Amino acid sequence: MESALMFTETHEWVLDNGDGTVTVGISNQAQLLLGDVVFVDLPEVGGSTEAGETFSLVESVKAASDLYAPVTGEIIEINEELEDSPELINESPYSAGWIAKIKFADPAELDDLMSSEDYHAKNQE
Repeated sequence: MESALMFTETHEWVLDNGDGTVTVGISNQAQLLLGDVVFVDLPEVGGSTEAGETFSLVESVKAASDLYAPVTGEIIEINEELEDSPELINESPYSAGWIAKIKFADPAELDDLMSSEDYHAKNQE
């Protein structure tokens, strides 16, 4: 699955669901840098996102880190399991630790994201 992911410069991963929506989370490298995640400030369903703007926050024992929307659109679903189990981001960043699903407005914004290969080469993960 990881090879199907795209990434932002700010370490968010993006999965194109093929239906005009994307699923978003943070990369394995980001969760390793953060350490044990203790809280996720989930966005509100129905809220809007602007590509490159803050849409969520992840807090760990080390630091708090803003998450940036990879695309402009509308939050259509959030991972409510993170409210009680934020550690899912550490345990399974690319599946159970997803943060939100966004219905995007402009598919061309996906072209601005890095491939998994490019992301890992750049970050030497």
